[in-house]
Amino acid sequence: MEIKYIKDEKNEAEIEMSNSTIAEVLRAYLAQDDSVSFVAWKREHPSKNPIIKIRTEGKTVKKAISDAISQIEKEAEKLVADFKKSK
Repeated sequence: MEIKYIKDEKNEAEIEMSNSTIAEVLRAYLAQDDSVSFVAWKREHPSKNPIIKIRTEGKTVKKAISDAISQIEKEAEKLVADFKKSK
């Protein structure tokens, strides 16, 4: 997956991603973080990549993204484990 920082500041970022599904999952997890004051993604046209915009207070954007990814990984691992148990 391709990721490109369009704007990269301590408390605000705009990131172009090549996958809208990943952008939505990341947005959903970032929205649960109290230090994230704004998170949304948009796509100008279906042929364009989505851009996710994030603003934080009290934590850097990169830390918020890292925390969200860690939470996604934990829940994905739990889902796989639960699925394997159900077999």
